[in-house]
Amino acid sequence: MIKRFQEDKEKVEKEDDSLGQEQIVFLGADSEPKLRIIGIMREVGEDTAADVIYGLHSLAATAKKMDLKEPENEDDEPEIVETIEPIELIINTPGGSADDMFAIYDTMREIQREVPVHTKGIGKVMSAGVPLLAAGTKGQRRIGENCRVMLHSVIGGHVGPMHQLDNEMEEIRNIQTQYINILARETNMTERYLRNLMKKKVNVYLSAQEAVDLGIADEII
Repeated sequence: MIKRFQEDKEKVEKEDDSLGQEQIVFLGADSEPKLRIIGIMREVGEDTAADVIYGLHSLAATAKKMDLKEPENEDDEPEIVETIEPIELIINTPGGSADDMFAIYDTMREIQREVPVHTKGIGKVMSAGVPLLAAGTKGQRRIGENCRVMLHSVIGGHVGPMHQLDNEMEEIRNIQTQYINILARETNMTERYLRNLMKKKVNVYLSAQEAVDLGIADEII
């Protein structure tokens, strides 16, 4: 293995001597990427949901690693130890579609049956982004000191016949209930507390410390 690594290194150096030493990519077994990070750095929509869901499943499929643990006694056989590498989800979003947020959230819950998903909020975590930050593995939900957190009631609109408006309003209320139920499940806030909070203000802004106090995150980075 060492011989192969050295041969690959020499091959790369010979093929392009113009590259700076820090730019040379060494091939071989040790070149496998170590980053297991997914980022939400835009509005939560169909494209974002597709990218995140695909990324979660892809990283979950490679989360389990088998390593040999050397025995304490020379006469004993090496022990095979299974380790699971977590996934990190970094969130910086102004919010977006409730339906696409639900799709990501349900996928996170499915993945976490076997693989931890660590969440980190930076910049801004608003609206649809808040449940996703809170849905990370408990004890592994971090937030930037200067991150702005905002939650609010579901926003919707529709133009049409009166009976259709009633139907659309009922659906908006159902989405609002789902949103509140998720936050109540993942944080320290109760459903009653959340409903009263959202009635008082259109947009409820929280500091990083308030987000930790309310159970949206576990620690400030």
